[in-house]
Amino acid sequence: MAEPDSGTAAEVPLYLRVAAALREDLAQRRISPGSRLPSERSLSQRYHVNRQTVRSALQLLRDEGLVVTDRRGTFAAGPGAEARTEDCAPRVHRPSFPGGPRAAGTLVRASLAWEPPPAPLAPRLLLAPGEPTLVHRHAVLDPRGSALQRAVSWFSRPALAEIPQLARYRRGRDCRQQPDLRLLYHWMHQAGLRVVHRESVGVPADPGTTAGGAARLLVHRVVSDQHGRALEITDIDVAARSAAWTYEFSA
Repeated sequence: MAEPDSGTAAEVPLYLRVAAALREDLAQRRISPGSRLPSERSLSQRYHVNRQTVRSALQLLRDEGLVVTDRRGTFAAGPGAEARTEDCAPRVHRPSFPGGPRAAGTLVRASLAWEPPPAPLAPRLLLAPGEPTLVHRHAVLDPRGSALQRAVSWFSRPALAEIPQLARYRRGRDCRQQPDLRLLYHWMHQAGLRVVHRESVGVPADPGTTAGGAARLLVHRVVSDQHGRALEITDIDVAARSAAWTYEFSA
């Protein structure tokens, strides 16, 4: 892997740089569809990284649908690779943004909107009073339809300006009913943003305000960049007795 030629490149996590190199090989057909990728050991030697870094890069490419893995190895996605997935174990998906229980049988509901945030959040998001921004709502339900977790995320002006994958949603364009933001933090890294997160966890003072009086946890998350600018503010409401709260984050 070529040495970085700038300070910004040096700040990009190694696994993203390995993933980018492999992604380029796949795009240019240097690795043809359906063919097997080199082993983890070979890739770690080629890019001068450890095997865990290679595994993280391959996981990202699997999330993007560019490669598939079975007991025989990892293959470039394509007609040949698709046939190999039939006898594989079921794929384990990464948690949907902004996190949630891994328990099987849960249902995920997500949506995007373009609306003003609550007034106290506007200055922190570098927005004028009443200025709309991208809002992501995410719920994890059990098979009976009861909410295990609900979350609302508001994105800042810098986030929409500097992260291309979010910018396409500006002014309500392409606001699908089930948006997939699972790679949000990877997108932030790809945009050259070094992410810092701060979370506070609390319990509602009045249990009677929650559905059925069940015990709940309230999580307030602020994700900022290396300049201290807020990129995303999220409020999460977790049914503490029904689901584990899982947060997966790569710095």
